[in-house]
Amino acid sequence: MGFIDPSELPQAEPKPGWHGRFFHSEHMTFAYYEIDAGAALSAHSHPNEEVWHIIEGEVDLTLDEETRCVRGGHAVVVSVGTTHAVAVKKGCRAIVVDHPVRREVGGVKI
Repeated sequence: MGFIDPSELPQAEPKPGWHGRFFHSEHMTFAYYEIDAGAALSAHSHPNEEVWHIIEGEVDLTLDEETRCVRGGHAVVVSVGTTHAVAVKKGCRAIVVDHPVRREVGGVKI
């Protein structure tokens, strides 16, 4: 799958307010999100390592019991099995990478 233009990928909305375009490499899943202010993910965990890179905007991201405001230009690494939650304060754009490949997000096959 060489070169990819995420803007040409179909858009899915796995959760209300979460507009994503997804693709997979051999070992990872890439999600390019545009997320509405007020959108949220309740506390959950999964067997994937997940890296969030906030491109612009602002989210409160909780890892276990610690919550931090994460802004454009910042990144967060969510280790395998770590409970995490997200509350979007200002509409944002983010790239989220999962390892290993994830075939479903929020009940939507990607």
